[in-house]
Amino acid sequence: MAKGAKNVLQTWWSNVSKPNFRETSEDAPGLPLSNYTTHERQTPPTGRLPDKRVPSSRLTVHQFLYIAGSHGIGALVISGGINFALAYAMYTTTDDPIRLWQFPNTLAGDTAVTIIIQCIMTWMIEMIIVNRDLRKGNIQPIGFISEPSSTQRLSRWIRWFMLLDQSKQQRKRRGSIKRKLLYVLAQVIRALMVAFVSFCILFGPSVGILTAVGSKVGAGGDWVYPSRWAPEIFKLVLGGVLAVMTTPFFAMYWMVKCGWNGGIHEAVMINGNEYK
Repeated sequence: MAKGAKNVLQTWWSNVSKPNFRETSEDAPGLPLSNYTTHERQTPPTGRLPDKRVPSSRLTVHQFLYIAGSHGIGALVISGGINFALAYAMYTTTDDPIRLWQFPNTLAGDTAVTIIIQCIMTWMIEMIIVNRDLRKGNIQPIGFISEPSSTQRLSRWIRWFMLLDQSKQQRKRRGSIKRKLLYVLAQVIRALMVAFVSFCILFGPSVGILTAVGSKVGAGGDWVYPSRWAPEIFKLVLGGVLAVMTTPFFAMYWMVKCGWNGGIHEAVMINGNEYK
């Protein structure tokens, strides 16, 4: 009897210590939930997941504070501070005049470069941080947003942007170096798309503000600025506003994507390992 009880306990422990959505798939055993149909992904056996890994049926207070607080206000402070420090180091140590359009110190060019680089870096950082929190159960995936179908053009575009559809050949190459590099490239492409939208929104107002605070030299000349404090404050505001626009969206991207994948976080989708 004692031996039987021991076997029952061992079986129970092996089941709860390595929670996994599916044991097998049509391709090979142990593949992640991405190998299943849209209907199967939308109705996962969530009873086998820890509570914090189950996609939420509504926006919880914790999710709101996570998105708006840590990845909203927190991102504003950090990004604004970094941009202020970089601008101070760049513009207070040069003897060249600081202009709006002309090189080498062009604030218009700095604006464009800042938007592109910050969007790419923020996307990559959020991919790591949010998926780590999803993996550890620090935040629930978002499950109350319906997954788009593949019947309409807009829905197909959203599925492409969210990387929902993967071919069987891609899944069979799970964990390969080539697949990981292609995955990183796909992230950069999406970050650049966000950067393009952000550029269209922010570049015009940024130039308008800079022309208002700068001093125009000559009838057809450029606008010039002192080495402190106009460039530094401008970069602080630009970095903070861009962070508030993009960082919460990036955090929600991974939370929604995880919810559409039935609670499977992104590391599993890349490597094809068990749910850990």
